[in-house]
Amino acid sequence: MTRKRIKETIHADGFTIGIYTDNFQDEFISLTDIARYQSDDPTGVISNWMRLKDTIQFLGLWEQLHNAEFKPIEFEGFKNASGVNAFALSPQKWIKTTNAIGIVSKSGRYGGTYAHSDIAFEFASWISAEFKLYIIKDYQRLKNDESSRLSLNWNLNREISKLNYRIHTDAIKEHLIPQVLTAQQISLTYATEADVLNVALFGKTAKDWRAENPTEKGNMRDGATLNQLLVLANMESYNAVLIEEGKAQPERLRLLNQLAIRQLQTIEQMGISAIQKLDTNDKNNL
Repeated sequence: MTRKRIKETIHADGFTIGIYTDNFQDEFISLTDIARYQSDDPTGVISNWMRLKDTIQFLGLWEQLHNAEFKPIEFEGFKNASGVNAFALSPQKWIKTTNAIGIVSKSGRYGGTYAHSDIAFEFASWISAEFKLYIIKDYQRLKNDESSRLSLNWNLNREISKLNYRIHTDAIKEHLIPQVLTAQQISLTYATEADVLNVALFGKTAKDWRAENPTEKGNMRDGATLNQLLVLANMESYNAVLIEEGKAQPERLRLLNQLAIRQLQTIEQMGISAIQKLDTNDKNNL
């Protein structure tokens, strides 16, 4: 599986330890960097840890809890073979044989052996209980910083939504509006394109929503979640590109709906639990 590498670092007792995530939820911490606390040969340290029966049992249990594609028979083979002096196990062999996802081996700029934070902390305990406490302390500092950045980014995302809406409407004006149209015709064209986005994201037109909610003030976008508004901003930009490419409206609707489903699923998997709504005044400016 291709991972989008979002790189961070933590600092523990003078050592820098890399972290990356592909979904802003599951974070993978560098075992290679942790192992350097014990030796200049981190590969050997990791291999020594992985050949232990207790380690294999822990890794197998973690995979069984988190990985539906994990191969239990192959895992049992490693567990039975552990404890013998000749037994050796590398991260690459473990991953390839059992289809494990908790440990990953990377090459390139962020190369090395990484493990899910659950596993990395277990490895750090084996290295040094004191060193593990240093790691946890700075890891908590990083998580607090991320929470602060997320709060600040909410205001930024409002402005991005407004900017993308301008890009979207400019594309409609340039590519969909014929020459010498009345103001009413121009307005109708905008409304039609707005409903393309409404149907793709909300499953209904503005008129349908109004018929279902005759006593509600504003429009359906006033009740949208932050997640929906973030996706809507991306849809506006994408629709502008599709318009420039000359895509017919039915094809654009299909593609926009696919984008909405995919992006909303991704955001939900990111684990943002507090879905907040924008202030009504801000949304009315979208």
